[in-house]
Amino acid sequence: MKYKFLYILLSINQFFLLAQTIDNDENTFLMLEGDSIPTYGIPLKEVVIFQPLEFESYNDLKNYIILRRKTFKVYPYAKLAADRLIILNDRLIKITGKRKRKKYIKMLEKFIYKEFENELKKFTRSEGKILIKLVNRQTGNTAYDLIKELRTGFKALLYQTTASFFKLSLKEIFDPEKKKEDYFIEDILQRAFAEQYLEEQKSALNYNLDDLFNIWRKK
Repeated sequence: MKYKFLYILLSINQFFLLAQTIDNDENTFLMLEGDSIPTYGIPLKEVVIFQPLEFESYNDLKNYIILRRKTFKVYPYAKLAADRLIILNDRLIKITGKRKRKKYIKMLEKFIYKEFENELKKFTRSEGKILIKLVNRQTGNTAYDLIKELRTGFKALLYQTTASFFKLSLKEIFDPEKKKEDYFIEDILQRAFAEQYLEEQKSALNYNLDDLFNIWRKK
C-alpha cells in the first residue's frame, strides 16, 4: 500500500523538478534625577498575539495536535517544492528547445526520486493530502496544474486518476476560509513561524489569521 502511495507522492513532486553597534557615550543617555536612561531604547523581540483556539471536545483538541504533527512533517517538503519550482522556471527560461527542456525535467525527476524516495514512503494518505494543499498554498497552483504545465495534460490526468484510487486529488486547493482543517493548518503554520519552529517561506496565498478567526467564530 505504501509503495503504491509513494507513486502518488512522487508524481506530486515532479513539478518542482529541483549586534547593532551602540556608542555608550554621554550623548546616548538621558539624565533624570541622578540616574541615566539609554535614549536609544532597548531592543525587544517582536511578540505576535494569537487569538485563543476553542475546541468543542477533547477529541477535537486531540485531532488538532495530530494535525499539527503532520503539518510540521509535511511543510518542509512543500517549501522545498516551491523553492525548486522557482529554480526550475529560472533554468528553463535559459534552455532553448523543447527537447532539451524535456530532457532537463526528466533528469530532475530521477534526482528527486533518489533524494526523497525513502522519506516519501513514510507518508500516510492524510499527510499526502496536506502536502497537496500546502503545495497550492506555497505556489498558488494546484499540483495538477503544475504537472500539466511542466509535463503534459495527459501526464496530469494519469496522475490524477491514480491519485483518485487513494481518495486523493491533485486538484485540491488550500482554502482556510471555507475548510476548517485548512484554517487549523494556517493557524499551526503561523504560530510555528512566530515561535521559529518552522522556517517561514513567503506564501503565494496570504491570509490574515485574525480575519480567519472571525470568519470561523461566526460559523
